[in-house]
Amino acid sequence: MGFFWTVSATVVLLAITWRFLGSYMAAVFDGRINYLRWLERLIYRLLAVDPEQEQSWQRYAGALVVFSGVAILVTYTCMRIQQHIGINPQHQLDVKPALSFNTAVSFVTNTNWQNYSGESTMSFFTLMVALTVQQFVSASVGIAVAIAMVRGFVRKDCATIGNFWADLVRCILYIMVPISFLFGILWVAQGAVDTLGASVHVKNALTGFTQSIARGPMGFIEPIKQLGTNGGGPFNANGAHPYENPTPLTNLLSLVLVLAIPFALTYTFGKMAGKIREGVALLGAMVLIFSVWAGIAAYAEQRPNPAVARGAAVTHTVVRQKAGNMEGKEVRNGASASSLYNIASTQTSTGSVDSANDSFNPMGGFALLTGMMLGEVTPGGAGSGLYTILLMAVIAVFIGGLMIGRTPEYLGKKIQAREVKLAAIGVLVMPVTVLIMTAIAVSIHAGRVGALNAGPHGFTEILYAFTSQANNNGSAFAGLNGNTAFYNVMGAIAMLMGRFAVMIPCLALGGTLAAKGSVPAGLGTFRTDTPMFSGLVVGVIVIIGGLSFFPAVSLGPIVEQLSTGKFF
Repeated sequence: MGFFWTVSATVVLLAITWRFLGSYMAAVFDGRINYLRWLERLIYRLLAVDPEQEQSWQRYAGALVVFSGVAILVTYTCMRIQQHIGINPQHQLDVKPALSFNTAVSFVTNTNWQNYSGESTMSFFTLMVALTVQQFVSASVGIAVAIAMVRGFVRKDCATIGNFWADLVRCILYIMVPISFLFGILWVAQGAVDTLGASVHVKNALTGFTQSIARGPMGFIEPIKQLGTNGGGPFNANGAHPYENPTPLTNLLSLVLVLAIPFALTYTFGKMAGKIREGVALLGAMVLIFSVWAGIAAYAEQRPNPAVARGAAVTHTVVRQKAGNMEGKEVRNGASASSLYNIASTQTSTGSVDSANDSFNPMGGFALLTGMMLGEVTPGGAGSGLYTILLMAVIAVFIGGLMIGRTPEYLGKKIQAREVKLAAIGVLVMPVTVLIMTAIAVSIHAGRVGALNAGPHGFTEILYAFTSQANNNGSAFAGLNGNTAFYNVMGAIAMLMGRFAVMIPCLALGGTLAAKGSVPAGLGTFRTDTPMFSGLVVGVIVIIGGLSFFPAVSLGPIVEQLSTGKFF
């Protein structure tokens, strides 16, 4: 499928899902979709919770943290004893403690960062019962937080923002499971492997050597990997592996699934607020930045690879590179489609790339890296994109209010000192975490030895790793050896900070706003449903990201690009 048709089909399908999936999600969380009510009741009974008992933001956050802590413990335990609990035809050994800790935190925080090769590390039991279950659950936790925050904007003089257990269960039962199951059937029909059989051994007729081909239950894992903006693939090659992504159709649908929920949640926001235009304003900001960054990456990857050009000059070989930079990319996808896929993967918290980020041209790598540095709000992850861009919107409203000399208001709620402080904390957690951890890594031997390249490219590998983990993205620059005690522990801390130190301020902001009354709009009210507000949100996102990261990016991809002798 050509690049033009891929883009066109993606836009059309996303436009449809934005409207209908967004409306459907609003109905789910309003309780209007309940065809599995009997199953809901059973789950609530097993959890010993009352779904009708609404929670304050403190109790909501407490339930979320306790649940996530138990999930980390269960996931960790499964990996530590996997060779003793069956469904392990590959005879994988128990995973070592540091890697188990990093991986457990990774999947529970919706990061899916993988310091291992899936086909040579995890048993099928761990893959299905621990990791894939968390792909359903962690995405649902993120969406639940976003919905709870939206309730804060919508409710008036209310001390509660919903019930965590009800939001979690409804999201899994009515959104994640049905969509993933339907697309799982399609994936298997397209040729994705789905079996519990062991690897097969095939003798190569040309070389005489025997090759071992890993298999597994891939077909029904792929849709939730994409839909939940998870990204953790059973194979090391992830979205580039033909068993995970077998055809042009699955490649296209992977793009759509990755972007569907983050974009559609803006419609859900507008629907729940009773003002669709408010959601459209946020959608406009997301689409504008996403389009620009996708354009930068596509243009950069259509340029020749400077390293290949230098190698050709040394060996006096003619290498024209008319197809662009094809190093680390599949011929079946091409340079432009690969860059679009990876931008979609990095600007959501997915990370399931279909080409090697480490092989991108310097400015292609710049686009991948800086897209995450903007906070992954364009459109961001499942739930995390919406609640993070709402933090940006609160800051934008505050700035807009100062411009017109009026108390800032958003959806009829006054934005005062407490709200701005909570938004600022939530926005600054990620850059502070990334910069501090990168500084530590490049300052000590244990951090520097992980990078496989020297100079600015090696620095980018380290910077990218912590940016990916603190944004709960999970993609890697692939030139960093992350499976060391240092990177496993530091990465886990970055993932925990990037997840819960942002979620808790969001819930606190939602609780604070829910307790407030509504003020009527006046002639001097700064409207938040216009293209002007979308532009202001874009400005806030770019300025915060630029001020936070420009010095670090200057030491990495920008210096590397300038070293080629060309600005772009």
